[in-house]
Amino acid sequence: MNERPGPSFGALDLGTNNCRLLVARPQAEGFRVTDAFSRIVRLGEGVAQSGRLSEQAIERTIGALRVCAGKLRRGGVRRYRAVATEACRRAENRQAFVERADDETGLAIEIISPAEEVQLALEGCAPLFDRTMRRVLLLDIGGGSTELVWIRLDGEGPPVLAAWTSVGHGVVSLAERYGGDRVDGTAYAAMVAEIDAAIAPFAAEHEIAAGAAAGTVQLLGTSGTVTTIAGIHLDLPRYDREKVDGLRLGFGDVAAVIETIVGQDFATRAAQPCIGPGRGDVVVAGCAILDAVMAACPSRYLDVADRGLREGMLLRMMRADGAGGRENVRP
Repeated sequence: MNERPGPSFGALDLGTNNCRLLVARPQAEGFRVTDAFSRIVRLGEGVAQSGRLSEQAIERTIGALRVCAGKLRRGGVRRYRAVATEACRRAENRQAFVERADDETGLAIEIISPAEEVQLALEGCAPLFDRTMRRVLLLDIGGGSTELVWIRLDGEGPPVLAAWTSVGHGVVSLAERYGGDRVDGTAYAAMVAEIDAAIAPFAAEHEIAAGAAAGTVQLLGTSGTVTTIAGIHLDLPRYDREKVDGLRLGFGDVAAVIETIVGQDFATRAAQPCIGPGRGDVVVAGCAILDAVMAACPSRYLDVADRGLREGMLLRMMRADGAGGRENVRP
């Protein structure tokens, strides 16, 4: 007799740039993804200047949310969670958007705090923590903000969230100010300097550079920028999560890909299968953020995570329902 499949869970992450969904079933060790969806919606387009979500951005996002709602229904999802992050946190008309999304798609969207966003990303990425290290610096480059999470590893015990910071610079907000076609050396250096200044107090307080130089800090990146660089390094004809998630890149390999990306115009970047037209104008800004963080945390290697917020939500829901999950993380 065939074993009856377990219940399905859904996790939707509505960011400044992307709308992404995972549908999964619990297993003894974590979960198995049964369906997924990702679309660039640019919900946060212009928010940094206007303070509001534009009608065009809302229309694009509602269209993507309708697709997600359909997948949740067809997948027989027992429980789901849908969260929105920086774009909605900043927007004056966020409540009107959330209510409209509920009315038109049936999806109840929560606008979560930066603190909860950090905790969920940490839980989602925990399986990739290098237990030979004493610390992990988890980097999450978003569309409207960038989070740095400082994590302590205590032997075989659960990881400890030691500190975190969120800076109001993401790939969309930076690209809107510095441009997204050709970015000359002066503009690129200015972006890197801006991020360096924003993260310097946090890096100094926790002596991140000293720990990294001593070989005791793992730098782990979770974002479209980091996974894009990994895909280009591997020369993938199309993006493949299985080959990217968990990959370790030397800083020299990262620098070579960044140099290539920064030297291209929008059309050339958009033609690259691991970038595409939807991200061709923001990936340079992501490279600048990554450059600044690598300088602040000279660990020599960048580990790549194609996981984060959605995986954290799935694990939490499954644990709450007694349906599976992995290690907890101590606050």
